[in-house]
Amino acid sequence: MAACALLVTSCGSGDDSAKKNDDAGQGESDTHARAADQKRIPDVGDGLQSKIPENSQQVLAVYGDGEDSANSTIVLYAKSGPKDATWEKKHSWSGHNGKKGWTTNHHEDDKRSPVGVFTLTDGGGVLAAPEAKLPYSQSASMQAPHYWPKSHWHDFDYVIAIDYNRVKGTPPNDPTRPQGKEKGGSIWVHMDHGSGTSGCVSLSKSGMRYLLSTLDPKLHPVVVMGDKAHLKAA
Repeated sequence: MAACALLVTSCGSGDDSAKKNDDAGQGESDTHARAADQKRIPDVGDGLQSKIPENSQQVLAVYGDGEDSANSTIVLYAKSGPKDATWEKKHSWSGHNGKKGWTTNHHEDDKRSPVGVFTLTDGGGVLAAPEAKLPYSQSASMQAPHYWPKSHWHDFDYVIAIDYNRVKGTPPNDPTRPQGKEKGGSIWVHMDHGSGTSGCVSLSKSGMRYLLSTLDPKLHPVVVMGDKAHLKAA
């Protein structure tokens, strides 16, 4: 947040005690403001902020560069205590989202990532779990097809399912779509291949290993995702 300074001039007094008191008050206000800010996920508006469950102590925020951009910044925030504790930034990565950007009305094959707040309950991948805390399903069936470009072959070595139009408690590649096939599905956090996705969020292999070993179902992790404008406005 940018801070605005207010210059107050006083007349007829050579005593600077009033200025000192004003400075002390200003410092106290700044401290309260910072504390209030730390109780919110940065740059997320009231609409989406209110959808973060009170019992959630881990939030993965995906800040898309723009509505039609495939580039994003991914940040993990965590609380160290109860629901009134403040959020602390734990780690951040450069990553990608849908190759055509973002949408508030996702549908099958639109190549855009859905804007919203979604729980993170299940992991999986082609490779064995790296000490994952989330339930993890290892399966060769998640292997990216080899008719895809070679740079994409390892996309699904590690996966975290985003609970958009899926059944919680199932492997990430479970095909069930509670809202219907037309609303799309299989929206995951997975390994990055250097460009936009079909609707998923992607980041580095080391980032995926970190998230899988850090996200804890006992802490009710969620993802807050969207382009920066939608995140602030929603």
